[in-house]
Amino acid sequence: LSICIVGLGYVGLPLALQFARSGAKVVGLDVDQAKVDAINRGESYIKHITAEAIAQELGASRLSASTDFSRIKGNDAVIICVPTPLNKNREPDISYILATGRLIAPYLSKGTLVALESTTYPGTTDTDLREIIESNSKLKAGVDFHLAFSPEREDPGNPNSVVATIPKVVGGLTPKCLEKAIAVYSVAIRKLVPV
Repeated sequence: LSICIVGLGYVGLPLALQFARSGAKVVGLDVDQAKVDAINRGESYIKHITAEAIAQELGASRLSASTDFSRIKGNDAVIICVPTPLNKNREPDISYILATGRLIAPYLSKGTLVALESTTYPGTTDTDLREIIESNSKLKAGVDFHLAFSPEREDPGNPNSVVATIPKVVGGLTPKCLEKAIAVYSVAIRKLVPV
């Protein structure tokens, strides 16, 4: 299984490590060159993630980081974990999600899963993100590529929190999309809750 995880913050980096530990080949993508460089040197910038954990997956050639979005080509899945800070009306700012959709669209292959994990309001995946990807690629969601939403499940204040053991809700645009999402996430997460 080969996966690209977009956004290497407090959600994306632990998820990337969990997939890598589970045997997947993971490319972490981020627009922040400093984060990419730190990972490729085996360094952590997140308090509860050890440098050793990163170095171990780098050394096993299961994890790499890049700012080059063309590395999406040929991967089984693209998981989006970008920030959605609250705006002045206390609503999630989805501009990072939409920008990511534009960046990944040209490199998607038929059959690829695109899963959004970023915290957002209902409709973001099947309306906003879907429209951006379809209009910037020649692919149709649910036909040419699989589209899913699986809300991030992180517990950064809990030192005993392990990504693999937190039950994960997964929803797909179509039954086939859900099937693909379950197949991908089940590699790294022990309990999935399909919806």
